[in-house]
Amino acid sequence: MKQKVLIVDDEKEIRDAIEIYLRGTDIEVFKAENGIEALEILGKEEVQLIVLDVMMPKLDGIRTCLKIRETKNIPIIMLSAKTEDVDKILGLNVGADDYVTKPFNPLELVARIKSQLRRYLVLGDGEISSDEIKIDGLEISREKNRVVVDGEDVSLTPLEFKILLLLAENPGRVFSIKQIYENVWGEPFYKSENTVTVHIRRIREKIEINPKEPKYIKVVWGIGYKMDK
Repeated sequence: MKQKVLIVDDEKEIRDAIEIYLRGTDIEVFKAENGIEALEILGKEEVQLIVLDVMMPKLDGIRTCLKIRETKNIPIIMLSAKTEDVDKILGLNVGADDYVTKPFNPLELVARIKSQLRRYLVLGDGEISSDEIKIDGLEISREKNRVVVDGEDVSLTPLEFKILLLLAENPGRVFSIKQIYENVWGEPFYKSENTVTVHIRRIREKIEINPKEPKYIKVVWGIGYKMDK
């Protein structure tokens, strides 16, 4: 069965060049010239990896990545002509798995695509079984509503447990405060942001060695919260 890769770039030459270098592999290529087209393709096809340009008209790569991370954990490799560190950090903080600057070596990009596909298809999206999630020293049991950190049981309230589970089940995905509230409380967001922020702070106090330098629940400034893969 062929693996499906989506190439999203507003430059046709780049889309075509990447496709040429992927020919002869077990990869089927889909192409889009902006984020809106990419989301339409993702709604129809089960894609295993996305190569996503940052600077695009209509819907740029950063906003497209955030939109994809609302529902999918597939690997995303971001492309950008900019080399500033802030661009790289921003790309990774919105849930990208890798980052390549233009101009790039096509063979290197193909190698990174294959590496990410192996990780995703062979290892999966983190260490998740039917009941348990394990992230470093953190263990979460869905069935028992149990949380263990470095071998010690941690007592969470039902809402705290739901927030932690939401983030742990979607490693790498950034959730806004509104998204966390509507997923966990099950109702439209109308309260102040402090409602979620206070719960996050309490969870950190219980599971983090140093809540001021969190290992598990990370803040993405101006966007929301996430747990790394």
